[in-house]
Amino acid sequence: MTSSFSGNKNWRDWFKPFARLGYGARGLVYLVIAFFVLSASVTAGSSGDAKSAIRFLTQSRISEVLTPLLIVSLAGYSLWRLVQAVFDTDHHGTSAVGLGTRIGLVGSAVSYGFLLLYSFSLWRGSGSSGDSGGFAEIAASFLGATPVSLILASIFLVVGGAHFYKAATRKYRDHIKASDKATAWIDIAAIGGLVSRGLIFFIIAFLFYRSGLSAGGDDQAGTGDALDFIAGLPFGNWLLAAMGIGLFLFSLYSFAEAIWRRINVEDA
Repeated sequence: MTSSFSGNKNWRDWFKPFARLGYGARGLVYLVIAFFVLSASVTAGSSGDAKSAIRFLTQSRISEVLTPLLIVSLAGYSLWRLVQAVFDTDHHGTSAVGLGTRIGLVGSAVSYGFLLLYSFSLWRGSGSSGDSGGFAEIAASFLGATPVSLILASIFLVVGGAHFYKAATRKYRDHIKASDKATAWIDIAAIGGLVSRGLIFFIIAFLFYRSGLSAGGDDQAGTGDALDFIAGLPFGNWLLAAMGIGLFLFSLYSFAEAIWRRINVEDA
């Protein structure tokens, strides 16, 4: 009995900082994306996406130290997202909103798993500068582009709605343990960041939906496509700058979660 408890305790002890590193990695990736977006808003250049951020981080002067840490951190984040979704450690339940949130957690685990593999391929020198396609391309080869596009559009719509719900109700506070002063600043970062990221998910849903209704349309859409869509709107540069600020706030929110988030693996 004592040995078993000690083993479980040790597992919790090493997994919690592992998961916190994951939130830090997410914050770092979104910090770089925000930099790209803000730069694009004043230069009319490409806004970039998560892969662009990963390439930037893995090809920087400190990449020999940063890249292995980034790979470990992304692994921690992906694994923690799966634990959250499967074991419902945050008690989202099985309501429509709860299931939508848990589906979003699985999607997050998969997407950051792809970033993990992409980071590793760059570290090993086998990565390319192009887009590898990912889940949408693989699934489309089996099911067809139109069904996959419509399914993904629905998923991103639900996940985007969950972000808005989380921001409006401040449900993120249920999982944050910080002082009142720190929470006031976390509110600014969380609400601004969640709304901005939710908007991106809504735009991705729209792009997938449009692709599904157009014969022979592209079966892929991502953050970069959503940001390019925003840039093409009237006053696109201003909207892009606002989105860059929102993504910067989301990076701050991620760093705050790395510090104050409850990593309740004992509920798994």
